[in-house]
Amino acid sequence: MVDPKDKTPENKVRPPSRQYPDPAAKLKQDPPTTGHSWDGIEEYDNPMPRWWVWIFIITIIWSVGYWIAMPAWPGIQSATQGVLGYSSRANVATEITEFEARNERFFVQLLDTDLDEIREDDELHRFAINAGASVFRAQCSQCHGTGGAGVQAAGYPNLLNDEWLWGGTMEDIHTTITWGIRNEDFADARWSEMPAFGVDGLLDDDEIDQVVNYVLSLSGSDHDAQLAAAGQEHFEINCASCHMDDGSGDYFIGAPSLNTQVWLYGGTPEAIRESIYYSRFGVMPGFENRLRDAEIRAVAAYVHQLGGGQ
Repeated sequence: MVDPKDKTPENKVRPPSRQYPDPAAKLKQDPPTTGHSWDGIEEYDNPMPRWWVWIFIITIIWSVGYWIAMPAWPGIQSATQGVLGYSSRANVATEITEFEARNERFFVQLLDTDLDEIREDDELHRFAINAGASVFRAQCSQCHGTGGAGVQAAGYPNLLNDEWLWGGTMEDIHTTITWGIRNEDFADARWSEMPAFGVDGLLDDDEIDQVVNYVLSLSGSDHDAQLAAAGQEHFEINCASCHMDDGSGDYFIGAPSLNTQVWLYGGTPEAIRESIYYSRFGVMPGFENRLRDAEIRAVAAYVHQLGGGQ
């Protein structure tokens, strides 16, 4: 040992230095990896949270119970029924049957009530309009539009006005819906046919232009007065027998009025000329075999109130 008197900083005995780990350095260490590497990117092997693992296990157990209790496994023709025998399709069918049973008394009443007397029973009329609207949207809206405004470019009539091609009484509308127009399915279908004045050579091009302008004049549309005056005679000879001298039409034979601004295929000179030259031949199916009579009566009530009826 060194004598205390001889101690110097150089020969002083020092205890060995201790190395303490840096807590922050431990936190900075990367977790272990799975050994997978993609383009220098490594995949950490972190354990999943315990709560997540337990939820995963519970969902697996629950799914096994669901497979046993509920319809789950698809087969060739049907799925497994499950021990509970649940079927959403059967539930819907049951609900439909229940509602049909509730409404059946109204459908029976519709059959037993004269068409013109349906409006006198507020409850029955309200049911007829609602039921008719439902059938209309499913069977008629494809041509006449959801709201009944029709499609002029295709010749589907607007049902919101008071212009009726085959009559606007409840009986008239019911007949039109039942048998249709110009179809080959029913002998009682509404039927009329306009000549093709241009194709059949009944009028030449100049005469057709004159008639076009006369028709425009009947509705108060812009027209050539000189051509219209010349077209009046041709109109009276060839057209007035169906459309009347004043262009008011004849709804008993489905001849539309020409003295209003309501047009079936359009009121432009081009559209009118095409109608005269080639004629028109719109077809409507009959619903005798598609709907029961009570439903046809309901649709008739619905359509009747759209345009005010006759």
